[in-house]
Amino acid sequence: MGGPSAEREVSLSSGRECANALRVAGYEVIEVELGSERGADLVARLAGLRCDVVFNALHGRFGEDGCVQGILEWLDLPYTHSGVLASALAMDKTRAKDALRAAGLPVVDSVIAAADEVRARHVLTPPYVVKPNDEGSSVGVYIVHDGANQPPQLADTMPAQVMVEAYAPGRELTTAVMGDRALGVTEIVTEGWYDYAAKYSVGGSRHVIPADIPDDIAEACLDYAVRAHRALGCRGLSRTDFRWDETRGLDGLIILEVNTQPGMTPTSLAPEQAAHAGIEFPELMRWMVEDALCPK
Repeated sequence: MGGPSAEREVSLSSGRECANALRVAGYEVIEVELGSERGADLVARLAGLRCDVVFNALHGRFGEDGCVQGILEWLDLPYTHSGVLASALAMDKTRAKDALRAAGLPVVDSVIAAADEVRARHVLTPPYVVKPNDEGSSVGVYIVHDGANQPPQLADTMPAQVMVEAYAPGRELTTAVMGDRALGVTEIVTEGWYDYAAKYSVGGSRHVIPADIPDDIAEACLDYAVRAHRALGCRGLSRTDFRWDETRGLDGLIILEVNTQPGMTPTSLAPEQAAHAGIEFPELMRWMVEDALCPK
């Protein structure tokens, strides 16, 4: 847990929650908090532990994009969540969209543009969204509203190349997938938009489960989430986020992205959906550990 990404604090919170639940489930747990360790430093730490399985509670780059997964593969250590290819694919929003689109799943149009160009002019007609192509948890997201006169003044910390995508209006929905099973549909209700603070601050958002939506939309969310999980080659637990424009019916349901390392904090969505499905947190942790140990 921890690590060098922008989502370090979220990862530490997830890691603490998971470690406590794993102990309740009967496992001997060693908490490994990463700072800037990569490559040989991390290999040395993990090799000295002689553990049976690694529970990956890292978020963001390095921990979620296939890098640490490659190290664990090389060490021949079983680990939770998705493998190298699925992790790298899901973290690259453009390539993930290509895979989802090829599987017949609905995604919004987007382009990759230089950050300086995005600062200088409207790359798309507003409304649109600007975000890093390979970060999660709403890190570095700018919404340019309809009628905006000026392009967004992106922070200097934004990468040189960013994704610019058409804005998808509507209600925020999400579905977690556990293996081949979709757990449910949650609607996320916020005062503004579902940004980093809304995701991880107590009271930052309200989760309605099951979502108060028509049966055909709920069934489509469950179906699309499982298909997205499979299209990217995910393993273990994933979560697919949607926007639904209810004025357009089923045509208004759009996949925003697939998260291969869903948060496991007290305000996180996947544990809530598991609990609603009758799976308590320690039981979910046990399933993830046993799933990681299963030969693939």
